[in-house]
Amino acid sequence: MWFRALTVLVAVALLAAGCVRDERPLSATGALAWTDCGDGFQCAKLAVPLDHDVPDGERIRISVIRLPATGDRIGSLLLNPGGPGGSGVAYARAAQAVVSPGVRARFDIVGFDPRGVGESAPVDCLDDRRLDAFLALDATPDDAAERAALERGSREFAQGCAAHAGKLLRHVGTVDAARDMDALREALGDRKLTYLGKSYGTFLGAVYADLFPGRTRALVLDGAVDPALSRFRFNADQAAGFEVAFRAYVDDCLARGDCPFRSRDADGALEELTELLRRTDRHPLPAGAGGDAGDRVVTEPLALLGALTPLYDRGGWPMLTEALTQAFKGDGTMLLHNADTLVDRAFDGYSNQTEANMAVNCVDGVYPKDVAAYERAAADLSRTAPRFGPYIAWSSLPCAYWPARPTFQNHPLTAKGAPPILVVGTTRDPATPYAWARSLAGELESGVLLTYDGDGHTAYNSGDTCVDTAVDRYLVTGAPPKNGATCP
Repeated sequence: MWFRALTVLVAVALLAAGCVRDERPLSATGALAWTDCGDGFQCAKLAVPLDHDVPDGERIRISVIRLPATGDRIGSLLLNPGGPGGSGVAYARAAQAVVSPGVRARFDIVGFDPRGVGESAPVDCLDDRRLDAFLALDATPDDAAERAALERGSREFAQGCAAHAGKLLRHVGTVDAARDMDALREALGDRKLTYLGKSYGTFLGAVYADLFPGRTRALVLDGAVDPALSRFRFNADQAAGFEVAFRAYVDDCLARGDCPFRSRDADGALEELTELLRRTDRHPLPAGAGGDAGDRVVTEPLALLGALTPLYDRGGWPMLTEALTQAFKGDGTMLLHNADTLVDRAFDGYSNQTEANMAVNCVDGVYPKDVAAYERAAADLSRTAPRFGPYIAWSSLPCAYWPARPTFQNHPLTAKGAPPILVVGTTRDPATPYAWARSLAGELESGVLLTYDGDGHTAYNSGDTCVDTAVDRYLVTGAPPKNGATCP
């Protein structure tokens, strides 16, 4: 699965070949009617066809926000924060933390919620109580009863999506989102697309470039996804990435001397985390009284999510130390807080991020229908990524019961004829392993790889001047750094 910071309906005839260029006339209607929505931002809705192959049929509305350029304007910079399921509207609201002042001066910063997400015809599957129960399910079943419960919960998730999202499920994939993005580009008045996509947003950007190579100007794909990977290979690589990131955290923690671990070596500390997860499997941790926790407890999957969330950003490592210190003392409050952050659960309930994430993933690749295949994958990953692998393998199980057919066959995207596309990879990225950036840059005909030797998920505007300078120059001028350049 793709986690948040971690996809396509095309004609059946395209399934075997995957994405093809789409230079058909645009089907969105009219210009955007902007209204003030506070703090200098303007908001609008873009009408697009539910089914792009039926341009005169039912329409849905895409929620859009922009922050006008402060200086000599070049055009619009479209953003996607990843997921799938992340809100581009919320991401653009944080423009000061997302892009540099120099880029904000030259571009209108534009965010949009992709179809199925947030305020754009959102996918709805479960109420908050049932979603709590689903996310707390034992996702590393140890016996037949636990496996049956996981199967039942995964089936009910898929059935809930079918009941509440219906025909939308067939149209939430990434090819549809890319075609929406092209309609938005035209409505914004931009001849060609300038784009910053992170994590899953790199896949969306690569699909766009493959469909519309002649309509791209400058695309930054940061924290890259390799579209050629099978779904199970994707899960395996991601699990390995989290293992690498956790070891990097442990090495730093031991060197600093403020660790919650009894062991003074990395292998011993990793085994302590393994044992903590085993204990929460047998005896869930309390998470404090009242507040966000209510009467919830921290089961093994919630503890695991709570441990991996701070790995997304090196700045979150002290928060991981605090959470593990509490947990080793029998208190799961901080782990639960971290897990809730990842799945976008607030005191008043969930956004639809988790449901949208599953809905897009399940149509963006071919998943086995046989539950035994997930069990075998989990067993394999228990050896190569023992802490995170089995959970990630089982997390895709709802796709085995999905009511909409997969509509994207994983394959390399070349974007033949596109101008240079900048792919940024971080060497110890937990969610999108560095190898994926190398692969994507090699698959794209005009791919240019920029490597950041560091930790955390994605690199741009995260504190490294070398990366920021290279990306800013490319966005403004279209001139990429030398292929294979490394920062710092």
